[in-house]
Amino acid sequence: MNASAVRRLTVAQALVEFLAHQYTERDGRRHRLINATWGIFGHGNVAGIGQALLESGPEAMPYLQGRNEQAMVHAAVGFARQSNRLAAQAVTTSIGPGATNLVTGAALATVNRLPVLLLPGDTFAGRPADPVLQQLEVPSAGDVSVNDCLRPVSRYFDRVVRPEALIPAALAAMRVLTDPVETGAVTLALPQDVQAEAFDWPEEFFADRVWHVRRPAADPAELAVAAEAVRSARRPLIVAGGGVHHSEAEDALRALVDATGVPVASTQAGKGSLRHDHPADIGGIGHTGTAVADDLARTADLVIGVGTRYSDFTTASATLFADPAVRFVNLNIASFDAHKLSAATLVADARAGLEALTGALSGHRVDETYEAEYRTGKTAWERRVDAAFAAGDDAARPSQTQVLGALDAVVGDEDVVVNAAGSLPGDLHKLWRARSPRQYHLEYGYSCMGYEIPGAIGVRLAAPDRPVWALVGDGTYLMMPTEIVTAVQEGININVVLLQNHGYASIGALSEGIGAERFGTAYRFRAADGTYTGDPLPVDLAANAASLGMDVLRAGSVGELREALAAARASDRPTCVYVETETADTVSGPPEAQAWWDVPVAETATRPAAVKAREDYDRQAAARRRHL
Repeated sequence: MNASAVRRLTVAQALVEFLAHQYTERDGRRHRLINATWGIFGHGNVAGIGQALLESGPEAMPYLQGRNEQAMVHAAVGFARQSNRLAAQAVTTSIGPGATNLVTGAALATVNRLPVLLLPGDTFAGRPADPVLQQLEVPSAGDVSVNDCLRPVSRYFDRVVRPEALIPAALAAMRVLTDPVETGAVTLALPQDVQAEAFDWPEEFFADRVWHVRRPAADPAELAVAAEAVRSARRPLIVAGGGVHHSEAEDALRALVDATGVPVASTQAGKGSLRHDHPADIGGIGHTGTAVADDLARTADLVIGVGTRYSDFTTASATLFADPAVRFVNLNIASFDAHKLSAATLVADARAGLEALTGALSGHRVDETYEAEYRTGKTAWERRVDAAFAAGDDAARPSQTQVLGALDAVVGDEDVVVNAAGSLPGDLHKLWRARSPRQYHLEYGYSCMGYEIPGAIGVRLAAPDRPVWALVGDGTYLMMPTEIVTAVQEGININVVLLQNHGYASIGALSEGIGAERFGTAYRFRAADGTYTGDPLPVDLAANAASLGMDVLRAGSVGELREALAAARASDRPTCVYVETETADTVSGPPEAQAWWDVPVAETATRPAAVKAREDYDRQAAARRRHL
């Protein structure tokens, strides 16, 4: 190539061309890094990025039309997670509300360590008129725009105020997106005048560039310490987090467990690391975990965290790991997470670290009485799952757990179940029988209402041959049903299971438990006393989904639900299964929480429910500890 060769393009055209030539590589397999660009256009990006996407054409950069900027980020996050973080998508918006709508999605991506490239328009760099439409004026800082809201929720942020600044900014953005330690939301704010400005770009900028996604090996000294800790433990327990999936380390985990007999509990992000029917898989851990997993956690003398960041749901707000002598070994590619809970660290890629640990533990196995104990506990919990899923009367309205039971009977190994918020994550974590590594897709780092439908679209784009189910309650549905239109427009065949329970069920239950008595959590008319305790609101969410273009199947009973789910799975169109759930105590429900979660309760109150809740809180909080 002639080193002096240049190409004259606008900044936006150059960026789109650059993105079309970026790739990741891991284990000898190459993936296109930026698979597509989502966009909603306004005056801040239509003449820049919009024109560039049109000029480049769909082969160079596919374009996807969204309805809500936050939802577009959610779809891109779903795509990235399903792609094991080896491929991502970009999202472009105008300035103003379009840009600020990105903030929630960016936080979700960064909290969950998932890559997404954000390209919001920005106000004029040259300031020919000040202010322009939608510009935020800050009297003390002329260089601030609404895009600065994205700084704390982005792993990398840059504002490209001159054409030539795009080169280092774009390269830095790719570095962060492809770094398994640093990845998350990456923001390149693009002033609207700069987007349209032409520049002579070196041809080398547009050459194919491959970003190697590394698998750092375990340090020998750390590996020796970790192996000795496992060999000397009487009751070791593995906590599998999302890093197992990101690293595609499921086979390596299974090999370690088959060799040593150490049981595996999973976080929300790590569920499915072992198949549900593996003898050592004891299900979810923490506040929404299984009885067997939480009982073992309380008595474990060694906890081996693999790719987990130890959220408060996992640790039961620092009350779960109760053995006075408990110690931790953390295998994590991020040193930041590996050092949590004062652990002995094994800073390495999950797959590489597990393979090395298996070799270092050759010939070692836990005591057979320990294996017999957790297998007995697993069997007992499976009976509780069966009871929650069971439907005694096909003509009756189903409970939420019976809905899950009906879905469990319909899905195959290849199906993907997507959820994020409400009461469903707890039920799924306790009860769902994950059949394959990527079947269980719970966004629970940010637990963002509204993620499910766009997230399911992203999953389906990444895995077009896998049936995808978005499970949503009425509260979540009302937050963000807009991308149903996108699914219909693009022919993205997702299934939405819409559960109507007339309110915020999860927060309602939490509210009752902490003395707030379900205040403000029901979707009902106001009663005479001013509370929302009147008749249910006369909303018809099934009709709403139909109005957005979905096929809708209404299920009024358990039997009708089974038929509707089977029909939805067989359909080649986006389909909604609508069911009103039964909440009465007479029907099956989920097992109660097996571990605590710290939600502070009012220290002074006059209402008896709050006074009692505070007494319970003080008793539970006394069990918190710092692992030092």
